[in-house]
Amino acid sequence: MTPEALRYSPKVAAEVLGVPVKTLKGALEKEHYTPEEVWELRGKLAKYPPSVGTRKQLFLNFKGGTGKTSLSVSYAWRLAELGYGVLLIDLDSQGHATKCLGFEGEDFPRTLVDVLVRKLPISEVTQKTMLPNLDLVPSNLSMSTVDLALMPMAGREFKLKNALKEVESHYDFIIFDAPPSFGLLNLNALMAADDLLVPVLADFLSFHGLKLLFETVQSLEDDLNHVLDHVFIVVNSFNQTFKLSKEALGALKEHYPEYLLPQVIRQCTRFAQASSEGKPIFLFDRDSKGAHDVQVLIDEVQRRLAASATPAAKTA
Repeated sequence: MTPEALRYSPKVAAEVLGVPVKTLKGALEKEHYTPEEVWELRGKLAKYPPSVGTRKQLFLNFKGGTGKTSLSVSYAWRLAELGYGVLLIDLDSQGHATKCLGFEGEDFPRTLVDVLVRKLPISEVTQKTMLPNLDLVPSNLSMSTVDLALMPMAGREFKLKNALKEVESHYDFIIFDAPPSFGLLNLNALMAADDLLVPVLADFLSFHGLKLLFETVQSLEDDLNHVLDHVFIVVNSFNQTFKLSKEALGALKEHYPEYLLPQVIRQCTRFAQASSEGKPIFLFDRDSKGAHDVQVLIDEVQRRLAASATPAAKTA
């Protein structure tokens, strides 16, 4: 996928910038707009989103099959479209997040392994994407050895957190897409993260994974003195016509009321189709209910971040 492949219509470009089409055309009238032109117009029109500082957000569930990667990639893509500087870090050796941005992981000779184990600066493994303000740290099968390589190292839990110090001031959001397992790499991600987003399915098998995840988060607080600012549980691929799904959602509301987001991501076949074609949902079908629900998710997370911000952060 090349940058030339993406063009925005005036209607979509105006929506992304948050301006009327008339204002957009007054600044630059074209039939279609490249991402670079939209980014330049954002600066010209001073249409930047409100500052959030730098938020490091981890998408993680120890249970597989929750649609985590499709959700995290679309979430990162949309944040970038809205004007935030975003770094997406693919932590999974299968490289699904890398593929969802149109890349093949095996095309990259260096990944996060080179950063965490061989002390290469993270900027040297960062790739540009189709959006000028969305960067990617890709992954491939070389990442499958990272836990073993980290095992004998001193300060092994903090390798990722320390590596990010070089670049974190350059981004508004750093998004981690983690594999559905527990090991040193995910421990590094948890130690580096400010916020944890946990995609779950509305089924009762999700509860075991959630219990283990919350026990792990509690152990981080007790043993490593790391407290996450926020934990957000988001129900993904929800089908309200299934009785079992509604019962599972009710149980989630009962057991995790302070963490469960009120909005669900509805079941949407366009999500699966988008992932199979290596595209975020907003690139594949921005008018789908999946795209709508991801936007609602972003709005709610942003609202909660703003509500909990310190007075100094709110005025920054």
